[in-house]
Amino acid sequence: MKTWVIKVGGAVLNQDDAATELFKEMAKIATCHPSNQFILVHGGGALVDRWLSDAGFATAKHQGLRISPKEQMPYIIGALSGCANKQLMAQAIVANLQPFGCSLYEAGITVTQKLKALAQVGQCQVGKAGVLPELLAMGRLPVVSSIGIGPDGQLYNVNADEAAEAIASALGAELVFMTDVEAVLDKNKQPIRHLNAEGINMLIETGVIVGGMEVKVKTSLRAAQCLRRGVYISSWQKPENLSFLVGGKHAGTQVTP
Repeated sequence: MKTWVIKVGGAVLNQDDAATELFKEMAKIATCHPSNQFILVHGGGALVDRWLSDAGFATAKHQGLRISPKEQMPYIIGALSGCANKQLMAQAIVANLQPFGCSLYEAGITVTQKLKALAQVGQCQVGKAGVLPELLAMGRLPVVSSIGIGPDGQLYNVNADEAAEAIASALGAELVFMTDVEAVLDKNKQPIRHLNAEGINMLIETGVIVGGMEVKVKTSLRAAQCLRRGVYISSWQKPENLSFLVGGKHAGTQVTP
């Protein structure tokens, strides 16, 4: 069996039926290519922003990462592991899949504090595979939120791209980042088919790649180096891209070591 870790941003929940269409594509692949299985890892930044704003909190970011003070964590956890996770599960059920919602702890990923300046933002320590292999063997679709728990019992908000990388590394899985753009774009807003370390550094230094996309391409490169193969950045707005990738065709931007 080939395992695919698919990371989606919370923006997929902002468009009616977008997640359902992606899940339907997964169900189609499971029928046509039964040797492939999926794990979904998700964020939910827009939802977190809304919940924090409604609660009267200001949102601040540093290099694309949300600063997460302890007093904001109940809202961040509720938005990600609660609302976003269950909304995605519901749409997976509509697509006739059998989702199983969990967080990074159940997925076997240990989390520690990233930087004190970021408060409860965590970084992943690749450990065991947790319950994911058993869930896959049962025909379930793990839907993993990017909330982690440390050995000290502290809860952490983890960048979902980094969470997906850690899970793919633990399982030796293929990795696809499905975002709201079809590919990484150059200075002329044209899709880039291939990127490596040199190209990524140049685009960051010239200000073409900034913010969340900077985190994404750096994470993609680190994952490609760890997995020793290319990973993809593609779009959930074109769910058929997932079938292209499973079938060995190109879609989006391939990041290579």
